[in-house]
Amino acid sequence: MIAVSQGRLQDRRPLSIIDIGSNSIRLVVYEGLARSPSLLFNEKMLAGLGRGIVSTGKLDPEAVTRSMEEFRRFRALSDQAGAEHIYVLATAAAREAVNGPDFIHRAEEVLKTEIRVLTGRQEAYYSALGVISGFHPANGIAGDLGGGSLELIDINREAIGDGITLPLGGLRLQDMAKNSLVQAQKIARQELARAKLLKGAQGRIFYAVGGTWRNLARLHMEMTNYPLGIMHHYEISADSAQTFLRQVAKGEVEKVRGIEGVSKNRRSLLPYGAVVLQEIMAAMQPSKIIVSAQGVREGFLYSLLDAEEQKADPLISAAEELALLRSRSVHHAHDLVEWTGKAFKAFGIDETEDETRYRHAACLLADIGWRAHPEYRGRQSLNIIAHASFIGVDHPGRAYLALANAYRHDGIFNDGIAPEIKALAPPRLLERARVLAAMMRVVYLLTAAMPGVMPRLRWESRGNGALALVLPASLSDLYGERPAGRLAQLARITNRRLVLAVEGGPSVSVK
Repeated sequence: MIAVSQGRLQDRRPLSIIDIGSNSIRLVVYEGLARSPSLLFNEKMLAGLGRGIVSTGKLDPEAVTRSMEEFRRFRALSDQAGAEHIYVLATAAAREAVNGPDFIHRAEEVLKTEIRVLTGRQEAYYSALGVISGFHPANGIAGDLGGGSLELIDINREAIGDGITLPLGGLRLQDMAKNSLVQAQKIARQELARAKLLKGAQGRIFYAVGGTWRNLARLHMEMTNYPLGIMHHYEISADSAQTFLRQVAKGEVEKVRGIEGVSKNRRSLLPYGAVVLQEIMAAMQPSKIIVSAQGVREGFLYSLLDAEEQKADPLISAAEELALLRSRSVHHAHDLVEWTGKAFKAFGIDETEDETRYRHAACLLADIGWRAHPEYRGRQSLNIIAHASFIGVDHPGRAYLALANAYRHDGIFNDGIAPEIKALAPPRLLERARVLAAMMRVVYLLTAAMPGVMPRLRWESRGNGALALVLPASLSDLYGERPAGRLAQLARITNRRLVLAVEGGPSVSVK
């Protein structure tokens, strides 16, 4: 047996999902079943199985042939990656085509495993679970646009409400409209009139799921010069979306600024995705659109977790894994979580629920860049964190995590750090990122990044509003100029009078 690299979690057993959609077929091999699963391997083909299904009632014969060849390859890749389980999910085209059962039978022989042909209700359910798993929390309408169908479903935290499946997938709509965008808009409006849940959700969030809408969002990023190329939790205001969608729905996507960032194979369906989204917005009037990278596959994986695992915070879970894989001591990271929590209280710094989560995650991630050259630790940490495949965190939250760790390495008064990332965070988060970094810079000089010291340090109120960081007598040898200097930086940024003291011994006021 080949040994698992130390860069992978030792307790995980790989598993695969093959997702057979109306437009694309995708293989994803995951490191293992987890609250925030990591991808070992990811490959797709744009087969176009559902192309022409409206007129013929059948799966495209050329696409069927190409798919069988790809299934053989996907099975071999899954075996090569060591996947212990392989799950195959098929959606709209396979369940509705006259030759769907024959296609499924042939595919099962090639893949050597059973294929789950999802009903529209099941597809909507797993898509909803995907959104629930990816946000903290989700509250709005999730819309999963595939090649053959559109699933709409109401989500409020863990509760899944009413849902409906409509024949508005990009390929199907293109066929029904006979390549006319004017006709496509009429069809979309007529079909969406049946989705009563949209009118009942006015002012809530619309979560956009599916490849076509992700590519629309990618195009919007390019048009607006958005600084962070992370799709999950990308937000588009209602006003910005309306203007953008009108331009794309004209059908001249090759003239749209930034189209080079979208695969040529995906471009033809963008106007149809834009038309559907326009009509959804007209019916629902959402507060904003948020893109979800989590869909049916991730929802299916989430369904395999037990109830306790489902309740785990996905951001903290992912940060914990990175700490285990990349930090000098994961126990030190946990010490830092507890110590900074007490420090924030001692300083009277209030935190929202999300700010507490972000501080927790930032502490777990604080040492992941230690192997880099000292001059590049801040930059490397910022890039890893800002672009990590995290879920359960919005883009301002990513900025907080990334900047806290950049400031920890490169200095809290370094205003030249990542201006494009700073632009994503509101002033309140920027302030807290600096304060957290300043605290990290103090305590790392007392711990050498090893556990056991922080639980023995305490904050103590002194006269004249001063606050003392007190070392026990047994740790008096850690007292010195460098920690006192870092404490002075913390004093400056918090506008507090701080003291570094040894219990029963010397102390120095730093402000």
